[in-house]
Amino acid sequence: MNLKSISLALIVVLIWGVNFSVIKFGLEELPPILFSSLRFFIVAIPAVFFIPFPKTSVWNVLGVGLFLGVLKFSFLFIAMKADASAGISSLLLQAQVIFTIILSMIIFKEKVSNAQLLGMIIALYGFGFFFFTVDTNITLLGIVLILSAAIFWSVSNVIMKQIKDVNLLHFMVWVSLIPPLPLFILSYIFETHEPLTLLLNSSIKTWISVAYTGYISTLVAFAIWGWLLKNYNSAIVTPFALVIPVIGIISSNILLNEKLNQVEVMGTILILFGLFISVLGNRIYTLVFKTKKRRE
Repeated sequence: MNLKSISLALIVVLIWGVNFSVIKFGLEELPPILFSSLRFFIVAIPAVFFIPFPKTSVWNVLGVGLFLGVLKFSFLFIAMKADASAGISSLLLQAQVIFTIILSMIIFKEKVSNAQLLGMIIALYGFGFFFFTVDTNITLLGIVLILSAAIFWSVSNVIMKQIKDVNLLHFMVWVSLIPPLPLFILSYIFETHEPLTLLLNSSIKTWISVAYTGYISTLVAFAIWGWLLKNYNSAIVTPFALVIPVIGIISSNILLNEKLNQVEVMGTILILFGLFISVLGNRIYTLVFKTKKRRE
């Protein structure tokens, strides 16, 4: 990758890392399901009137819209409303890496390498630390909700894994058309019967939060990420995502004054190390082995 592409990749992970703290600002005034509905609504409308339907099955759009838009973000936002800090949410959500590997094994019969297996075990051990530190930065309910969100995200990853040669920006715009209506209905039933009143009385900070999560985190970031994946091998691009929880934890400390206790720090280190081994372990081993072989 050249310097320009590396800079773009870092911009994306910065956007997605800070996004968790920005979401917290929006959830101060808006209930989580309504917030999620509004976030996807502004992405889809009016963009769907100008962007063609992606060259894929409508079922793929509906599937990702359901699992990613309706389920994953609803569970994540509900957890972040009162049961999980922004920093820990950004970290635990990366369990989707492990769940995606497991689903790929089951559905696509993919083999798990020794590095992936070792990384998964280390990361799972790290996740276990958070069950011993509940009611500080996260509750037990928050852990369950975020890990559920990670499972739903991994299902959408599997659906997208089958899609070939599709414009990711076009795909995400049409995916964003699916969640608003069911989310709005759920919000009306379970959260508030006066959504318009809430929206009209929301502060500028809340609207900035909605705009950031919608336009910046979804449209801009996914457009750049899609361009990177189109021009470079995914094995080169995807490791940058490992930086997201690091930025999420740092930004939540700066913007929200969130701090991790010692047990959470140990769990964080183990999870990040496990994810690092899962994603990059094979490549590092191959690189070291080839270098050693050349010297011999």
